[in-house]
Amino acid sequence: MQQLQSGEWRAGELIPSEMELASRFKVSQGTVRKAIDELAAENLVVRRQGKGTFVATHQEARSQFRFLRLKPDVGEAHYPDNVIIEAKRLRAPADIARQLDIKTGDSVVFMKRIQSFDGAPTILEELWLPGQLFKGLSVERMLQYKGPMYALLETEFGMQMIRAVENIRAVAADRQASELLKIAAGTPLLSVNRLSFTYGDKPVEVRRSLYVTNGHHYENALN
Repeated sequence: MQQLQSGEWRAGELIPSEMELASRFKVSQGTVRKAIDELAAENLVVRRQGKGTFVATHQEARSQFRFLRLKPDVGEAHYPDNVIIEAKRLRAPADIARQLDIKTGDSVVFMKRIQSFDGAPTILEELWLPGQLFKGLSVERMLQYKGPMYALLETEFGMQMIRAVENIRAVAADRQASELLKIAAGTPLLSVNRLSFTYGDKPVEVRRSLYVTNGHHYENALN
């Protein structure tokens, strides 16, 4: 974990073999294997048959759905199309600052976007990121980027989201949500508030999402 947190082994890179790690840390290969098994169970590393163990990355297709739990009722899951409707830097409101463990009024990066599946607006979400950690994240870069946001943060800032805590409740669509999602006001929506963490249990993103569940459902595997 210390090597992952320090960036010695970066996302997508092959980590040393079990034999090399056993020699480095002066433990048995069995102990190393158990440690790697635990990291794999937490989705921090990925074992590939015949190739070795790699640091998990949000660039992989399998990882894109780790944090996107909205699945179609029929057919295969696929990543939505993104349209950013607002992106800017502003001062952190008190509730956002508290969750990100920064001071009220500190700089934050804010983005609002709509995600659509097969042309149908399905997710309306707001993202808040600590401005200090993402100094080089410009509004122009956010507006031109079309892929998964976690992949962008990992690739360009070395910031990997490794876990998240979500609060989920049912709400009714207000006027703004109904207009943006093209649904009737009062339509039932799933409200998902997420706080994402990187290594060292450091909070680095607040995400507030509204999901339209006509044709989709929220799937969560409980282990």
